[in-house]
This record gives sequence, C-alpha cells and structure tokens, in this order.
Amino acid sequence: MNSPAPLTPQQIGFFHEEGYLIVPDVFAPADLEPLRQELHGEIDRKARQLHAEGKLTNLHAELDFDHRLAALHRDSKENGEAIMRHLEGLRGGGFHAPEMFDVIASPKLLAKVASLLGTGEIVASSVYRVRPKLPNIGRGVVPWHQDSGYFASHCDKSLIITCWVPLVDATVENGCMQILPRTHQGRVATHHTGGNAGFLVIRDSDLPDDPRKAITAACPRGGVVFMTNRTPHCSTPNYSDHIRWSVDLRYQSAEVPNNVGLWPESLDAEGVANPEFYEKGNIACYPPEADFLVHSKLHPEQVTDYAEYVKRRETYDRTQAKFSAFRRWPALEPAGR
Repeated sequence: MNSPAPLTPQQIGFFHEEGYLIVPDVFAPADLEPLRQELHGEIDRKARQLHAEGKLTNLHAELDFDHRLAALHRDSKENGEAIMRHLEGLRGGGFHAPEMFDVIASPKLLAKVASLLGTGEIVASSVYRVRPKLPNIGRGVVPWHQDSGYFASHCDKSLIITCWVPLVDATVENGCMQILPRTHQGRVATHHTGGNAGFLVIRDSDLPDDPRKAITAACPRGGVVFMTNRTPHCSTPNYSDHIRWSVDLRYQSAEVPNNVGLWPESLDAEGVANPEFYEKGNIACYPPEADFLVHSKLHPEQVTDYAEYVKRRETYDRTQAKFSAFRRWPALEPAGR
C-alpha cells in the first residue's frame, strides 16, 4: 500500500504565507461516512433517552443525518440544545467513538499535518469539537477570533494547526467560514468574552486587517481547511435547509508545550506539573483537556491507542473546573457604551 501523499511545496508555502490552506481531497467522501453514521446513531440514542424521560414526543426517525437534529431542535429548543451539548464535547467527555478517533488518527490527514509542521512527531492537541450548525439558529454563528485566544499565552508564537473537516459540502449558503489571510504573523489580538453563544470575540477595530478583505472558505466534503492558531476567522449563518456538520481538530509538534503523559491530579490550576510527580512543569497550551501522541517516527510504540485516548479525554473532562487561571480576557462592553 502506498503511503498517503504529503502536501506539495507550493501548498506548504501558501499555508505559511497566507495562514490557511484549503485542500479539497484529503479524504474520499466515503472515508467520512462511518463518522457521519455514528454521529447519527448517537443522536438517535440521545433522542430515545429524552423520549423515555417524557421530554420528547416525535423522534423524527425517518429523517437523515443532515436534517434530523434540526427537526428535533425546531420541536424543542431545550431538547435540541441537550443533544448538541452531548455531541460537542463541552462536558461528559464529548463524542469520542472509535469513528471519531479514526478521523483524528487518519494517515491521510496526518501526512498533510506533518508537511505543515515539518515533523513526524505529532501531538493531537487538547481540544476538538463536533460542530452541527443548524439552519437559522444564531448559536452557530461564531464571531471573529483566533484560536490562540483560547490557548495559554506562552503558546502564542507556537504553531498549532486547526484542521476544519466538513462532513457535508461547506458553502456560502450553509455557513462556511470567513478567513482573514496574511494576518497570522503578528500578535494575538485582544479578545473579549461575551460573544454570541459564549464565544470569544475580536471587535472589528481590533482585527489585524479590514474584515472586508476576508476570503470565503468553501470546502467540499472530503476536503480540509487548514489554519494556523493565529489566523482570524469567523463562521457565517446557515441559510440552507440542512445542517452544516463539521469537526475541528488540532495538531502540534511534540516540541510545543503539551500534557502528554501528565494526569490532572498532578497539575495545579494553571496546568503546572506538581514537582512531587515530575521533575519540571510542562504547561499545555490548553490545560483543561488531554493531549495525546498521535504519530511518531522516533517512538511509534508510544503512540496513543483508542482505549488510552478515551481514558485521557474522560479523566481530563471530569476535572475541567480545576483549570481556571491560564488565560483571561476583558468582557465585551454593551452596545452604545
């Protein structure tokens, strides 16, 4: 079997110059079907649980993956939000089925990531999310931000690659991203808390360039949008009749600070390792969630398998409230002030 193709020198150069890269054919669309089907199955299981609890009457079992959650949300915002929280990974360990891990650890994807990082020693960064953007639902509109706004400041100059993987064709109509190119080399902009749906937000006046210069990151199913952690981007409304499903994954060199091999009980609130357990602290870029080694040419025997991935993700999730001091931003002032 041939090894998965790396990126070309032209693609690598474009990424480092522009701060993003859209590759339309990282996966075959069929490669993502197991993840789509497992997510659909998880929606069904959660809906049937709510039905058994008397909270939901119509299961909408006749609808497909691209439409069912939207129908459940239209019937009951409370039920729809409960299912989305269950999937998105904000609590309870999030969605971490084997099909999710298979995408995270996909050799096709990691070959591209290795090209951009310039190393085969790859850590899957500590935070990923499942993103169901429902039609005409405001919470799916994500304001301008840099992913570094969510990370600890000592990682501001490190490269952490976001891989945004649409599970449907991402178009202008269904709310694909907007990206500000060539703005990723400067400092991390001032972010504010209190944006839409609790997201961090960069005010237009604090953006490193005019938002009218943004590019539209349309991407087909099977493609991936690669971005640096300092690339400003936002997510636009979904005006279609179907859900814009996506997952965003993050990767970094093993040389970038991480918590691989560390467990929450050995870390303080800032993610610093307790010297009783370790010789020195290694403060992860995002302390509340678990990093894991996903590819290694030097130490392939240390690459995390599925069982260890689940254990680390669930263990960190149970102690997320412990990590509260790694970054703070000012609150967004009310309009008119």
